[in-house]
Amino acid sequence: MQRDDISIEPTSIKGLRPTSTLFAALHGDLMLHSWWDPVAAESDAYSLFVARSAAMGWLADAAENGVCGFWGMNDAGRDLVSQSQPPRVAWFQVSLTEPIPADQPLPVQPFLACAGDVVARMGKLRLEAVQVLLPVQCLPAPSGIDAVWTLLRSIGWFADGNPHLSTPVRATLDGGQSPSIRSAAPRIFQWMREVKQDVFACDSFSLMDDPVLLKPAVIDELWLGPAHHRVTFHGTLAEWSLDAVGWLAAFLASASSQHGVSTPLMLTVSRAERPVSRVE
Repeated sequence: MQRDDISIEPTSIKGLRPTSTLFAALHGDLMLHSWWDPVAAESDAYSLFVARSAAMGWLADAAENGVCGFWGMNDAGRDLVSQSQPPRVAWFQVSLTEPIPADQPLPVQPFLACAGDVVARMGKLRLEAVQVLLPVQCLPAPSGIDAVWTLLRSIGWFADGNPHLSTPVRATLDGGQSPSIRSAAPRIFQWMREVKQDVFACDSFSLMDDPVLLKPAVIDELWLGPAHHRVTFHGTLAEWSLDAVGWLAAFLASASSQHGVSTPLMLTVSRAERPVSRVE
């Protein structure tokens, strides 16, 4: 039986630090392709993720002139049995190359794109929620406007999407034992309302202790767990896809860094049934 709590220790790769862990878990329903036999298949989630990220130039490669690529591989897996609701279907863990350039956000968008490609090799995913560990501390302190500008330059990708695909979502950031995200939440909310972008329209935020949709799936040592201090941002995402969730995750990480958060954050993004009134 696959465990719901991952306790993989980050591997030691030249140029990488254990504190740079980026983790993602995909939750929903996975209908396997008729031709995909998980027992007989030569590839698994780990090998497929390595192959895909290498093909895209995202896998770290220690070279004489330094480390190239976004990340070094730690581990990955597909869940045959999951106790969480919605069920977890797959998880991926990498260590980011550092330092991250001042004009670059956390590479969550390519990370989730790679994870999505891996799962698509196996079957068709009906995505219900995504959990991502954001190593905000890896960003230059604080993350500058250049990183945000890099994200804003990419929003044209979502510009001509089907407007009927826009989805109400709730994005919960948990700082674990650090209260900094709760202190920064009002300023982050105001800042997001002022930034001109159509990927995520943030309507409100809540500091209430809303029920946790998903328990953190990594050991406490990889962030500042256990879960405790959290804030939930409510709004509308341009489309319900790993691509849009990845953009939102990177955007929230940069926004948090700009407003004084310098510790890891556990992000959970899920579809919302209805808008929630703002509570401060």
